[in-house]
Amino acid sequence: MERTAINPVTWSKELGFNQGELVSGQTRTLYVSGQTAMNDAGRPEHEGDMAAQLALSIDNVVAVLEAADMSLADLVRLTVYTTDVDVLFQHYGVLAERLAAPATTMLGVVRLAVPGQLVELEGTAVA
Repeated sequence: MERTAINPVTWSKELGFNQGELVSGQTRTLYVSGQTAMNDAGRPEHEGDMAAQLALSIDNVVAVLEAADMSLADLVRLTVYTTDVDVLFQHYGVLAERLAAPATTMLGVVRLAVPGQLVELEGTAVA
């Protein structure tokens, strides 16, 4: 087995985590760290705007996948953490229209690590 850190941006390494972990063997498995509405410099974007945060969060998931030569079609598991389940459901189409129906879990949480963030996406991809 070979394990490779996947980091299309570098700010997360300063916080002690990789954007993804690629595990290679007979199949390739990528574990995608929680992605929020953070820009390439590691600054939060779209405070208070669930739809915009969902869109940027999934874009950040795609960036990690692409850095590992994968796509959303390879995403087999997605965990969605949100500080407001009701508001998330109002905007869930922003996310759902881009997914190929991975196994998904949604959790309501008190807060996320970065103040102002409303949603965080974590996943597993296999190719």
